Amino acid sequence: MKITEQVRQFAEPVVEAQGCSLWDVEYVREGGEWFLRLYIDKEGGVDINDCEAVSRAVDPILDEKDPIPDSYHFEVSSAGLERTLRLPQHFAKCLGQKVTVRLYRPKDGAKEFVGVLREYEDGRVTIETAAGPMTFEKNEVALVRLYVEF
Repeated sequence: MKITEQVRQFAEPVVEAQGCSLWDVEYVREGGEWFLRLYIDKEGGVDINDCEAVSRAVDPILDEKDPIPDSYHFEVSSAGLERTLRLPQHFAKCLGQKVTVRLYRPKDGAKEFVGVLREYEDGRVTIETAAGPMTFEKNEVALVRLYVEF
């Protein structure tokens, strides 16, 4: 089982006990160092106190379970307004919302498309754009995130 899945299993109930939901778990190498990040969400938005409370609650469990043999930095932050959609439940929760789809290679002369998320099935993403519906295959899509208009 992947580290992120292990951490999700034991962190999710702890995050929920703090009044938040666990949006995502990320374990990445940046600048030669490893980072374990929990992205949390809650109705009305996440603030620094939520991040601190979740961090304090999860940290001793990480020490006890010890799912990561190497040294790493542990961070808790908000999923953010322009959160990345990676998991099927992310897409299900965001149906009907405006998203940005970024592609690996240009399609119709562009690598980025904005539209309303209409469907997600087995990695295939369909959005409604001003020009009509567009569907992107899993292997074309580099990133999907919520689109925020200011």
